[in-house]
Amino acid sequence: MARLIIHPMTTSTTTLSSAAAASSASSATLDLGVGGMTCASCVSRVEKALKKVPGVQNATVNLATESARVSYAPSPQMDAQIRRAVRNAGYEPRAAEEAMPEDLSPWAGFAPVAIGLLLSAPLVVPMLGDLLGKHWMLPAWQQFLLATPVQFILGARFYKAGWHALKALSGNMDLLVAIGTSAGWGLSMWLWLSAEADTMPHLYFEASAVVVTLVLLGKWLEARAKRQTTAAIRALHALRPEVAHVLQGSGEEADLPVAEVLLGDRLVVRPGERIPMDGLLQEGQTQVDESMLTGEPLPVTKQPGDKLTGGSINGDGRVVLQVSAVGSESVLAQIIRLVEDAQAAKAPIQRLVDQVSAVFVPVVLVIGLLTLLGWLWAGAGMETALIHAVAVLVIACPCALGLATPAAIMAGTGVAAKNGILIKDAQALELAHKVDTVAFDKTGTLTVGRPRLVAFVAAPDVDEAAQLAIAASLQSGSEHPLARAVVAAAQERGMTVAQPDGLRAVPGRGSEGEVGVRSYLIGSLRWMDELGVDLGALAPQAQRLQGEGATLALLVERTTQGLSPRALMAFADEPKAGAKEALAALRARGIRIVMISGDNQGAALAMGARLGLGADEVMAEVLPGDKAAKVAALKVGGHTVVMVGDGVNDAPALAAADVGMAMGTGTDVAMHAAGITLMRGDVALVAGALDISHRTVMKIRQNLFWAFAYNVAGIPLAALGFLSPVVAGAAMALSSVSVISNALLLKRWRLRRD
Repeated sequence: MARLIIHPMTTSTTTLSSAAAASSASSATLDLGVGGMTCASCVSRVEKALKKVPGVQNATVNLATESARVSYAPSPQMDAQIRRAVRNAGYEPRAAEEAMPEDLSPWAGFAPVAIGLLLSAPLVVPMLGDLLGKHWMLPAWQQFLLATPVQFILGARFYKAGWHALKALSGNMDLLVAIGTSAGWGLSMWLWLSAEADTMPHLYFEASAVVVTLVLLGKWLEARAKRQTTAAIRALHALRPEVAHVLQGSGEEADLPVAEVLLGDRLVVRPGERIPMDGLLQEGQTQVDESMLTGEPLPVTKQPGDKLTGGSINGDGRVVLQVSAVGSESVLAQIIRLVEDAQAAKAPIQRLVDQVSAVFVPVVLVIGLLTLLGWLWAGAGMETALIHAVAVLVIACPCALGLATPAAIMAGTGVAAKNGILIKDAQALELAHKVDTVAFDKTGTLTVGRPRLVAFVAAPDVDEAAQLAIAASLQSGSEHPLARAVVAAAQERGMTVAQPDGLRAVPGRGSEGEVGVRSYLIGSLRWMDELGVDLGALAPQAQRLQGEGATLALLVERTTQGLSPRALMAFADEPKAGAKEALAALRARGIRIVMISGDNQGAALAMGARLGLGADEVMAEVLPGDKAAKVAALKVGGHTVVMVGDGVNDAPALAAADVGMAMGTGTDVAMHAAGITLMRGDVALVAGALDISHRTVMKIRQNLFWAFAYNVAGIPLAALGFLSPVVAGAAMALSSVSVISNALLLKRWRLRRD
C-alpha cells in the first residue's frame, strides 16, 4: 500500500500531533514509488502527468529515490487516478516502501551487466588486437550472434521505455539509447548484407553492444550508489525494535509486536535493549544512548519521571516506562518523516534543471539529425555520418542532470540527521548557506532555561513567607520558566501552594487573580510601570538587582487605594555550556550575532556580557509578539537571517526569518514553524547546520556543473567526429556515477567544535 498522509492546513499551538487530529483535513498527500524513470526528462514527464489530474495541487518527483509526492484535495478515487496517470505516462506506480532501495548485497542486480560484458568482450578484443597489428576480427555472423542478444534482450528496457515516451510525444534517456544503438546495429546489418561476397566490411556491432552494456553498467553503479544515499533513512527505520516486553496486570511480562502496543501500556526495557516506544520512566534508573536520534555522543542519565525516546539504547539498568506516544506520534516517527520530507523536496535551484530537461531530448534529437545531414553534406558516406549521429545521441543522455540535486540533498540531509540536525525542507537547506545574521532567543536557547528565584524582597511591614505563598499560588498554573521558579522556591520551603480563583494571563506581561478574598497581579516591571505602580521602598533594591543582571518581577495587591507593591522577585539563569564558544565560532565565520530577550536592559546586557556579546548585539525588553517584527527589521537591506528559538512564543519569529531553527528540546510548535530542527539544545549545532547547508549547496552546484559540462563539451565533440559511440557511452555512464559519488562525499562530514 502507498502511504497516505492527511495534512491539515492550519495548526494550533499545542503539539503537531494534536494539531493534525483537531484540524479538518483539506489537503492530502500520497507518497508512491515510480518505476522506470531514468533521467531528468522522465521526472519532468511524470510531474506534468500528475499535475494534469483534476484535484492535484502539487506533485514533486525524485529521481534518486524513484518516488513521487502528490498533494491533492481529498477524493475517494484520487489514489487510483494518480496511479493511472503514472501508468499512462509510461511508468510503473509502486508502493511507497518499494521506492526506497533496500540494504541489498553490493552485487545485487549485476547479472545483466555481467552477461553484457561476456557477450561484448569478444567484439572488443579484436579492436584492441588491431592496435597491436593482430587481426582477430570475428566473422560477421559471429558478431551478429553476440551483439543481437545484447541489443534486443538486455536492451529491451530501453525500447519499452522509449516507446512509452514516443507515445506521450516526449523523450527520455531510453529513447536516445534505443535510437542510437539501433542505428549502429542496423547500419552493421546493412553493411553486412550489402557487402560483396568474400569481402569483410567494417561492422559496428561492437559499438551498439558495448554502448548498451556500458549504459547498463552505469545504471547498476547508479543504483548501488543510490542505496548509500538512503542509508540514513534505513538506519532510522532500523531503530524500531520489533518486540516490546509489556507488563500485564498480574505483573508478568508478555512479548508483543510493537505495532500492538497501546498508549498507557507499561513496558520493561532490559539492559542493552532499544527502547521500543516513547514514554515516561516509572521505575529504575539508567543511562540512555540517544546518539542516533540527537547526535549526542555521551549517555544521558535518566531518573523516574524523565522522558524516554523510542529508538534510543538503554544502558545497564532494568527500567519500566509508561508509553506516552505510539505510531506516527512518536519522536522517531516524526524524525523519519522530517528527513523523508526533506529528501522528497525539490530545491529552488532544481527549477533550472526542470526547465532544461523539458526541452533537452527534443533538442538532442534535432542536433543528432543535423549531425547526420551535416556529415552527408560535407561528403562523408552514410556510414560515417550515422556513426557520428549515434555518438551524439548516446553522450547526450541527461541522467546526471536528474540526479545532481536530489543525490546531494539526500546525502546532506542524511548526514545532518546523524549529527542531530533535522533539515525539514530543501528551501531551508539552500537558504542557510547565505545567512549573514543569526538571531537567538535567550531563555532556553542560549541559557539553560531554568531560572532560579535568587531574591525575594517583601515590602516593609509585610510577611515575606505569606507573600511568597501568594506569588506561588498565582504562578501555579503557568508553564513560564519564571513562574516555575517561584513555585519551586515555595515548595523548597515546604509551603502548600493553593489554587487561585479567576486567574487570567496577560500575554507578555504576567497574570492576575484572587487568592482568598484578595486580588493580586504578578508580572514584569514594565507592566507595572504601564499600570502606574510606584515601587516605593522597593525601588533601591530593584535598582541594585537590575544592576547585577537579574530579571525582576513584582507582586502587587489591588486595594481600595490602588495597586500596592507587596514583594519584589529577582531571577537569574545560567548560560548553556559551550554557548559562548559557539557564538564566537559563528562570529569568526563573519556572521552577525543578535540576542533577543524580553528581560530588562540591565539583565539582558549582563547575560550578553557573560556570553561574549556586545551591547549592540543585545535587544532587550522585546515582547513575544514583537519578536517577529525585530526579525523582519534585521532582514532590511538584503540580509539573510536565521532565527533560533525553542518556545511557543518564538514560532512567529521563526516563521518570519529566512530560516527558522528550533531547538528540539523546546515545543512542537516551534519545531513545526522552523525549517531546521536541532535535536539537542547545543548552540554549536547552529554553526553545524550552516556548514552542512553550505557544503550541500556546493555539491549541488558542482554536480550541476559537471552534468552540464559533460553535455556541453561532449555533444560538440561527438558531432564533429572526435568521439566514437563506445567512448560516448562510457562518458555518459561516467557522468551519472561521478555525480552520485561526488554527493556521497558529504557522508564524511562531521560536526566541528571550534
